[in-house]
Amino acid sequence: IDSRRGTPTRARSARTAGIWTVALLPSKAKMAMPDQLPLEAVVGFAGSIPGGLVLHPNGKTMAYPLGATIVVKELGDSYSQSFLQGHTDEVSCLAISRDGSLLASGQITNMGFSADIIVWDLHAREVVHRMSLHKVKVQELSFSHDGLYLASLGGQDDNSLVIWDVNSGNAVCGTPTPGLTKCVRFLNTNSDQVVTGGGNTLVVWDFDLANRKLRPTPCRLGNIRRDTNYITIDERDEYMYVGTTSGDVLQVSLSARLFKNAGPAKQQVPKGIAAVATSPGGHVVVGGGDGNVSVLEPGTMRLLATTKLEAGVTSCVMAPGAHKDGGFGLYAGTETCNVYYLKFSPTQGLLSELIQTCHATRINDVAFPVGYSEVFATCGVENIRVWHITEARELLRVVVPNVECLSVAFVPDGASIISGWADGKIRAFAPQTGKLLYEINDAHPHGVTTLVGSSDGARVISGGKEGNVRVWRIGAESQTMVASMKEHKGCINSLALRANDSECVSASSDGSCIVWDLDRFVRQHALTANTFFKACAYHPDESQIVTGGTDRKVTWWDSFDGSAIRVLDGSDTAEINALDVSTCGNMMVTGGADKAVTVWGYDSGTKLVVGKGHSGAVTKVKFTPDGEKIVSVGAEGAIFIWSNVVQGE
Repeated sequence: IDSRRGTPTRARSARTAGIWTVALLPSKAKMAMPDQLPLEAVVGFAGSIPGGLVLHPNGKTMAYPLGATIVVKELGDSYSQSFLQGHTDEVSCLAISRDGSLLASGQITNMGFSADIIVWDLHAREVVHRMSLHKVKVQELSFSHDGLYLASLGGQDDNSLVIWDVNSGNAVCGTPTPGLTKCVRFLNTNSDQVVTGGGNTLVVWDFDLANRKLRPTPCRLGNIRRDTNYITIDERDEYMYVGTTSGDVLQVSLSARLFKNAGPAKQQVPKGIAAVATSPGGHVVVGGGDGNVSVLEPGTMRLLATTKLEAGVTSCVMAPGAHKDGGFGLYAGTETCNVYYLKFSPTQGLLSELIQTCHATRINDVAFPVGYSEVFATCGVENIRVWHITEARELLRVVVPNVECLSVAFVPDGASIISGWADGKIRAFAPQTGKLLYEINDAHPHGVTTLVGSSDGARVISGGKEGNVRVWRIGAESQTMVASMKEHKGCINSLALRANDSECVSASSDGSCIVWDLDRFVRQHALTANTFFKACAYHPDESQIVTGGTDRKVTWWDSFDGSAIRVLDGSDTAEINALDVSTCGNMMVTGGADKAVTVWGYDSGTKLVVGKGHSGAVTKVKFTPDGEKIVSVGAEGAIFIWSNVVQGE
């Protein structure tokens, strides 16, 4: 045993001297290595996408976008999920065929590039066609009633309507649309007509297949001028219901192309109507930008019932079938990425139930309890959430209004969850009840960016935006600062603590990582590079430190003298934001602004497998303590749970 380091000399001599032992796999094992990291489950929903929530005609399966991934989920089973991955950027719209066999999805891309439309076989979960004509963005999609044709609408940089042959994947015809067009819808009983709506325009198009033409007929609305947000058509194609930015719904006759009625009378919905649906009995359901969901009477458009959700509604989709009392059910998605089931009853009104929740904004950190892989915690704007990893569901939510949580960690003894906040406070909560245990005011003047608890739970080490590393003594009645170590000139982005609590390493945006002696509270040595260090971690035998940063490099350092052992390119294009070393020490995982989760062989330094699915930068990534799974969180608010198929490496 090397007394200076408390680690086996074999570990130091083997790694520090550059003798990297690599166990070569048999050729069969190499062939069995997957190209992509398998995705087990996701927690998230892109609630900001209008009409992003779609329901299978069987009423049992729901699909929704999450970044570049489409999640297909069985209702009532939070872990029964499958994933459609083929888009290169965020999914912007979804549509499902009436028989439920096909799903179409469009995406956003960069200015000047074509945005793909993918048609998926929902039974086989495979790509049927990849079609590309629109520029920058696909605004909306709609299948014909027989599923033979698909109408697609480009975004404001494209503004064209295209009809596709679903069997061949070829475009049949297309035309520019008048004004800024936002929505498109095929009729429910024939494929000869398509409706589009947008800024002060509402047009019925006759689809002439023989001549490959689209012929427009504007609807006559009289003196009414409305900006269309959403269009839905009743089952018999008698009327279309148009949700507007003004907060009312227009009832327009499809046969006469003539305005008939508007509602709710004298009760316009604040912030406009973002979603409209019709029930089997003819009721009109509208979702407002202020969170109101209202049911309107057929014909008269009189308000029958209303309820208010916590945020603006972006999707309303009707559940199939009518209830015995004449009511119906529907699903609603909101801007804050929650999904509700609403039940309307003529006697009880409109009742809502939250069935799915997730972070709506950037997730800043993820943490596991020491030695326990079943639960993990995440933090973001205003809240900390504790999740069950197997069921992918929320167990606990701690809310602190109007403050962003920047970091979270479990104390090793499991007695508390400690967290750092943008208001400069450290808050500790009970892990089962979420009760506030203590609060340290002014822990760091500009926000607590990272923190870690000692193995005995008696101390907390924290880092702040101003560059200080501080040590806190945690007592039963009081919390006091033991030391404040000021050498960094930039924000502290990551902290790693040795198992015996004698040293810690801090990674900073000033281009240095400092190893601190926590007995004397002085610097042992510094690791410097031309980068903003974003992440650091000790190898489990503590012979080495691994770092990553804005220079895209992953660097192995000798923890005894601070010398660099190896430098590799962690990414070809973007900075490294997070890294973690597995408990057994044979693997490392990195994540960054390239939106990929990469698993590496620790000793070999080879890239083993890559997971793609995030649509925003990966902010944190962690192995479960048992090494069987990997959890990554991103700037888009999604939690991805990956199966670590290379755990035997």
